[in-house]
Amino acid sequence: MTDKSLQKLSQQIIDETDGGKFSKLTEKLLKKYSSTDREYVLNILTDYARNGQILHWRNFLLTDIIELVNEDEANYADFFEWCITQPELTYWGIDGLLKTSGKKSFPALIEILKNESFNTSIRAKAIKSISLFSKQAFDRELPKDPGYWKVADLRIEEIEIWQKNGFQDGGGYPEPKTHISLENPKTELEKIASKLNKKLETERAKNRDLSNPTNWLVIADETDILNIEKKWKLPENYLLFLKNYSPLNVFIDSKKYFQGLHLYGASDLINRQEGYSFNPVTNKSIADWPKNFVVIADAGADPYCIDINEITENDAPIYTSIHGSGEWKFELYADNFLTFLKEIAGK
Repeated sequence: MTDKSLQKLSQQIIDETDGGKFSKLTEKLLKKYSSTDREYVLNILTDYARNGQILHWRNFLLTDIIELVNEDEANYADFFEWCITQPELTYWGIDGLLKTSGKKSFPALIEILKNESFNTSIRAKAIKSISLFSKQAFDRELPKDPGYWKVADLRIEEIEIWQKNGFQDGGGYPEPKTHISLENPKTELEKIASKLNKKLETERAKNRDLSNPTNWLVIADETDILNIEKKWKLPENYLLFLKNYSPLNVFIDSKKYFQGLHLYGASDLINRQEGYSFNPVTNKSIADWPKNFVVIADAGADPYCIDINEITENDAPIYTSIHGSGEWKFELYADNFLTFLKEIAGK
């Protein structure tokens, strides 16, 4: 027998017309009942996606529905088959259909990606989702977000050949190469890097897209390191970090950092100086930037810099400043890079 409180909450969701209040009601529904009354909650959400009166919330609820359904839970396949026929629901409906129908959904999704009446982003989404599911590289060398793809990026002929050959699974993408010391750390730097890597592993588990790997600490390309060494004399601790644990698309989502922290790697460290010490438009250095500051990270464009004039005991202090205030007013943020890295790695 269904909880009366749940029934009341269900009716409140159906009746609510204010988007803010609706959001709080659905949040309560998911938090309180999704684990104990999953199927009932799914019925509420799928019914709203079909008939709900706040139109944009029909689409927003799809990600929650997809999260709640299980792999190959075929009794929800009909719902997602309906979703991909609704223009406002097609984008996320693609993922739901793949999750509940698996390879059986391929023909329907291929019809979407071939259909020129759909927005490019939806056609691209179909290809991206098929690529992830089948481990085929139809998304190679393309932006992670299919919203940035162009019509010319859609590998339709390649997909049609794959279809004719029976939808064979691909080999996927290899994981980036990591340093062995991440698994068996001994020095202080190795231990901090290992701790940060474990933190990033949690984020990687949420997104297994290796076509554009994110939140990895990888062995740097030797050419990148040589170019860095030609440009700056960096403290040994930071240089060794770049060599062995170069951040690859690392983003730290934390309230400590305004809009989160982007931690630079060896492959992008030089280019990331643009807008700070170097003007790419004039191709000249920016006069008011301290020549001894190398930007190693940013939080919402607020730079975190290592001072290469204050190197002591193989390390150097980190300074930061708020951008957009008319002039740079740097303050000491951490006594050295290892302290900064410890903070990023967390407790």
